[in-house]
Amino acid sequence: MGRGKVQLRRIQNPISRQVTFSKRKAGLLKKASELSLLCDAEVALVIFSQTGKLHEFGRPSMNRTVEKYQFVSASTGHCTQLSENVE
Repeated sequence: MGRGKVQLRRIQNPISRQVTFSKRKAGLLKKASELSLLCDAEVALVIFSQTGKLHEFGRPSMNRTVEKYQFVSASTGHCTQLSENVE
């Protein structure tokens, strides 16, 4: 028996929100690193915290991956975009 679907919503307590952000950011960075290593994929991840602090991860490098993205999106006129609206 699996877990039920959990409704996602903003955490009201600022301290709890910051703790959750830090933990989930670490998990996301780990997943990005694993994806790059296991699948030999170029990965770039940009996160801005609520305070505007920049957190980034790039493998093999952020600049190389962003430059490649800009070249491909400019030359093809389109790219595959993944997004999900979470309220």
